[in-house]
Amino acid sequence: MVNTSKKRQWKHVALLSLAISLSAGLQAAEWKPAKPVEFYVPSGAGGGTDQFARLVQSIIVKHKLMDQNIVVLNKAGGSGAEAFVEIAGAKGDPNKIVFGTNNAYLLPLVVKLPYKFEQLVPVALMAQDEFLLWVPEDAPYKTAKEFLDAARANPSAFRMGGAQSKDTDQTLNELINKANNLKLTYIPFKSGNEVATQLAGKHVSANLNNPNENISQWRAGQVRPLCVFSKERMRYTEKVTATMSWGDIPTCRDSGANIDDYHMPRAVYMSAGATPEQVDFYVKLLKRVSETQEWKAYLNVNALQQQFMSGGEFKKYIESDEAKARSIFSTAGWLVK
Repeated sequence: MVNTSKKRQWKHVALLSLAISLSAGLQAAEWKPAKPVEFYVPSGAGGGTDQFARLVQSIIVKHKLMDQNIVVLNKAGGSGAEAFVEIAGAKGDPNKIVFGTNNAYLLPLVVKLPYKFEQLVPVALMAQDEFLLWVPEDAPYKTAKEFLDAARANPSAFRMGGAQSKDTDQTLNELINKANNLKLTYIPFKSGNEVATQLAGKHVSANLNNPNENISQWRAGQVRPLCVFSKERMRYTEKVTATMSWGDIPTCRDSGANIDDYHMPRAVYMSAGATPEQVDFYVKLLKRVSETQEWKAYLNVNALQQQFMSGGEFKKYIESDEAKARSIFSTAGWLVK
C-alpha cells in the first residue's frame, strides 16, 4: 500500500510538472504586441515597397488579425538605409518591423552605414517581384534589342531611371551594361512611383520598374513594357490595357537583352534582438495575410510571383542572393572596403 501511494504521489508530481511546462511553453508561443506596431518603409510614398507595407496593414486591420493598431512610417533617407538603421537599433523592441527587398542585406555591402545585416533578423519573404524594361509609349523601339542597339550607338542620349542608388534597380542596370557591352547612364530617384512619373514625362529614356510601379502610366497610354527579366513569361493573362496582359510581354532574353532572370524579394525583417517567439508571431501573422483573397488579388493585379519563405529556407535564399550580388558589386567597384 505504501509503495502504491508513493507511486501515485510521484505520478501526480510528474503530471503537475508536465502541465506547468506545457503552460509555460504555450505562454511563450502566444507572445503578441502590447502596443501599436510600426511598419517602417525604406522608400518614399507610392513606391512598390510602400504599397506592399500598406496592403499588409489594410489586410491585418480588415480581418482583425492583430489587436494593436499599425502605423506606417516612410524613411527613405540614405537610399532607404534610414529605415534599416532604425530597426537595427531597436533591439528589444519587437513592435517595430521593416518592409524591404534585398536592400536590407545588400546596402551594407556598398555603402558605409551605421548598421550591419547581422543586426536584423529575416522574418518572411512574401513574394518575388518582376523587373521590366519600360520606355515611353511613342518610343520607336519595338524590342529590347532595338532599344539597346540605339543606346550603344549613341550612349550620351540615353538615361536609365531607377529607384535609389546602388540598389536593385541600379544593380540591374549594371547587369544590362555588362551583358550587352553598354554604358547606360543611371539616374536614381526616391521611389519607383517617382521614376514612373519621370518616364511618363520623358525626362529619362527608360526605367527598370516593377509591374505595379508603372501600371497606371501603362494603362494611361504613357509608357509601355519592352520585356520582363524572367526565364518565362508572366502567368497573368487578364488584360491590363485594351490589348495586352502581363503574359503578352516577352522575356528579355527572347527580346535580345541577354539576361535570363532578375527578381526582387518582397520581405519583412526585425531587429536581431527579437526572441524566437516574437519572430514566430510575425511569421504566422504574415502567413495568414498571404492566404487572404486580398493578398492573392494584389499578386494578380501587380504580377508578382507567389512565394512564402521563413526560417532556414529564407536564410539560405539570402545567402545565395547576396553571393550573386557581391560578384556584380565587385565588378562595378561598389564594394565597401
